[in-house]
Amino acid sequence: MKKVEAIIREEKLEPVKKYLEEIGYFGMTITEVSGRGRQKGVPLKWGSKEYRLEFLPKLKIEVVAMDDDVPAIINAIIRGARTGEIGDGKIFIIPIDDAVRIRTGDSGNNAV
Repeated sequence: MKKVEAIIREEKLEPVKKYLEEIGYFGMTITEVSGRGRQKGVPLKWGSKEYRLEFLPKLKIEVVAMDDDVPAIINAIIRGARTGEIGDGKIFIIPIDDAVRIRTGDSGNNAV
């Protein structure tokens, strides 16, 4: 099992969700996060002064999946989230040793 974590633009949640649902992944966790990358934020003007908004609002999507499904999930996230501009986000793949469904006690693949 793997956990796929994707940091995306807030406005790209619906397209990403749609593409994930098309491949049969309905369960996901969404967290509001802030971050910055190579662009180091964005410059803003307020009156005659310029400020830098260093940490931009993003969303983190987490999906736990079987190893064989990970490439399709990555492709779905890229299809839904890509704009081609700086700040589109990142995808991280993390190994999961085990999972347990609290309601039934199922573990391993049966819990996902």
